[in-house]
Amino acid sequence: MTNRLKRTELHGGGLRLRPWDVGIDGDPAAYLRGVSDPEFQRWNNPLHHVDDLESARRALRDRAALWDAGTAAAFCVTDAADGTVLGNLSLNSPYWPNRSATVGYWVLPEARGRGVAARGLALVADWAFGLGLHRLALDHSVGNTASCRVAERCGFPYEGTLREAHRNADGTFQDAHLHARLASDGSASSSAGPGAATHRRELTAEELVARARRLPPADSGEMRGEADAFFGTEGRLGHDGDR
Repeated sequence: MTNRLKRTELHGGGLRLRPWDVGIDGDPAAYLRGVSDPEFQRWNNPLHHVDDLESARRALRDRAALWDAGTAAAFCVTDAADGTVLGNLSLNSPYWPNRSATVGYWVLPEARGRGVAARGLALVADWAFGLGLHRLALDHSVGNTASCRVAERCGFPYEGTLREAHRNADGTFQDAHLHARLASDGSASSSAGPGAATHRRELTAEELVARARRLPPADSGEMRGEADAFFGTEGRLGHDGDR
């Protein structure tokens, strides 16, 4: 099936969402800070540890390769005015026969409390529905009330509790709340509030070539199969911390 996840930039609500790029100065360091943050680790059990700049670069190459394979789309969330990296938003595990996928996010500590997660989630949801997806699901640990508020604000209503769906780093399990939004629910941007209107731009051929030169060979062993390597469960919402 044709890969529908073309590398794309999304704009709206004072945000610019672009693909993570190992060749952009600052991206690996920002990614490392995000997944090393204690609050992120509190709610997530990473499948693969990222603990230095080199492992962060490998993770970003993996994510780029997964985007090209059509199995995930990871956006670096930035401030539209000055380009400051604010966090991550991902579309994971699209299953086109059922027109469904999952979404996940995290926000850097200094960017929390500004509605970044809600505005970014709205942009990604509207983009995904525009591709032909019908249902987007997310889940979060029951204690992660900040993520729950973001989901509800973006029109992802609570659908139920998944018993012991998340495995903690110490081997114990905890329940998770399931949320979802349908294409028929209307624009996610309108749910997220004013300023969240979106437009998108597919990357030019020159940009794609430049980024492809920075990817590892397909047989290099650096590409892993997880759609969202740092989430304990593919598509886990992750912790935003917006208050």
